[in-house]
Amino acid sequence: MKFPGLIVAGGLLACLAQEALAQNTFILATGRRDPRMYAIDFKKALRPENNNTPNAIVSRSKVALDRLDGRPLGDSANVIVSEDGKTAYVVNHHGAVDNAEFLQHGGRGNIAVMNIRKMIDPLNDNTAQALERHVDSGHFGSVGLVLLPDMFIVGNAESHLTEDGGNRITLVDRRTGSLRGEVELALGAGAPGFPCPAFPVPFVSPSGPPAFEHPFARPNGTFSPVPLLSPHPAWGCFPDTNGITLGRGRDGKSYLFAANGGTDDVSVIDLERALKGDKTPEILRIPTQIGPWGITTSPDGRWVVAANRESQRVAFEGNTISIIDVERAQRADSHAEVARVLVGTSDPAVQTRPFIPTFTPDGREIIVPNFRANNVSIVNLNRALHGHPKAKAEVARIPLVRPADRDGIVRPARPKGSAVTADGRYAVISGGARTSFEPSGTVWIIDLLTRAVVATVTGVGNDPYGLALVEADD
Repeated sequence: MKFPGLIVAGGLLACLAQEALAQNTFILATGRRDPRMYAIDFKKALRPENNNTPNAIVSRSKVALDRLDGRPLGDSANVIVSEDGKTAYVVNHHGAVDNAEFLQHGGRGNIAVMNIRKMIDPLNDNTAQALERHVDSGHFGSVGLVLLPDMFIVGNAESHLTEDGGNRITLVDRRTGSLRGEVELALGAGAPGFPCPAFPVPFVSPSGPPAFEHPFARPNGTFSPVPLLSPHPAWGCFPDTNGITLGRGRDGKSYLFAANGGTDDVSVIDLERALKGDKTPEILRIPTQIGPWGITTSPDGRWVVAANRESQRVAFEGNTISIIDVERAQRADSHAEVARVLVGTSDPAVQTRPFIPTFTPDGREIIVPNFRANNVSIVNLNRALHGHPKAKAEVARIPLVRPADRDGIVRPARPKGSAVTADGRYAVISGGARTSFEPSGTVWIIDLLTRAVVATVTGVGNDPYGLALVEADD
């Protein structure tokens, strides 16, 4: 935030910026393996006395009712806030499951519809009072979510009880929860280097699960239709869509972009055709460095950024983001990826595992958490697009550190999610690797002017992913 004609000391500038921040801003962080949503008072988190503590957490809301024996259920991985700011839509990756027991992938996803006013009320801490209902996602391993005025668009990364085998994006009615349609993405068509299964697209009942004798069959001669867990060399036939986002052409038409972790590419989908019932409206596949996960769009809708996280076939993690020109993509131009930027490192051989990127509100910079490198990259979009060798696109790299745990051990930061305040002043990052299901996650607040961490909130979920920022009424 700039104050024209005013010269102030750094400490005073920070105070002024804090006062300029909306008085009632809250961070909503997914608890993931800890199946609750965490509401964090932004202003309280910035107070020095609350740094490296959980004191700014005002409430924890359950994303499902407890099991009859008292076990908490749910798997909150992503969150989107409604247009009026009153409702949070939380994607339970495997639905209302007991994460301590359900370690297998491929659970049926759902969306928890939650009242934000109740989520930020301390009186509702550790209850399900904010939960209004569940909506079935229509498929398995749900992650990505996009809101249309009357529809949820859901990216489903998996198939029934497997991490591989996902090729569905579902259209779900926001009012009734009814499954209104599906987009079925094409299989890899031999691109993995071996024949893909005989699996019809679009699917026609009574075709069963995909079954094929691939070169990676088990030694006893039996085979699984698809591999259960990655990494596995049989990956590469199914897209296994993770994040999804909307891009907009200059003609005003919207296109859906899907980050495909299984086939190492991004799908471009004609949204208009999908909403008219076309099950195969995919118009282009854009190859990326490695399996993308997080994906986002610039505020003007023109640029899509995919974070190239990891291979599902081999133990290899990516270190770049792909910048895609929506105009070229809508023309099915094979050169729609117009820039690929190294993030989290200056060494192309180092694996950094970028996760969930976010644009600043002015569209000038991209915030990229790098899970393996334990840092956050800030990428200048204009520099990335012009590619001048002396003008590095990664303009800042901010290390993240977790405070020591109860045993005095300082564990890696492992950042994943990102969000930016409406005024563009602060970035919020979630992180912390999976532990034994106790609240062990972390949220960092970064001042984007000083490029420094100014607050750290501890005890935020377990393996937290998605974030959202909300403004609450007085």
